[in-house]
Amino acid sequence: MRSVELRELMLITIRVRPIVDLGGGRRYVAFDGGVFEGRAGLVGTVLEGGIDWQTVRADGVLEIDAHYTLQTQTNEAIEVVSQGVRKASEPVTARLMQGDAVGPDEYYFRTLVRLATAAPGLSWLNDLIAVSTGDRERNTVRIHMHEVL
Repeated sequence: MRSVELRELMLITIRVRPIVDLGGGRRYVAFDGGVFEGRAGLVGTVLEGGIDWQTVRADGVLEIDAHYTLQTQTNEAIEVVSQGVRKASEPVTARLMQGDAVGPDEYYFRTLVRLATAAPGLSWLNDLIAVSTGDRERNTVRIHMHEVL
């Protein structure tokens, strides 16, 4: 059996707006821009307008369904679709909701990521699967993305 390996791909820092609660456990967080940098010279910005649609399950686990766009310094667009979960104890969730500093080792925040681009020089991104870990702070989310080899 072949083992799975990970290779660092990029770090994305996203500025987020306040949570919009739709009731019934449904909510969303709009993205207010950000920055990214990664392997193979990937550098640029997170475009404003991305959204993370979320469902808070009865057991307190947060289901994540984020869709946003990265733009390189050479104006090449990369579509990001990221789905996963964030699981934390009730006290840690309360601290996160208050915007308190919470260490990433105090909760589980993982997503499966697909990237898509029409940029010929970045077409290799279309053919990979990535996974990420996340760190949530009051006004930002840091996404540590790794390619699955």
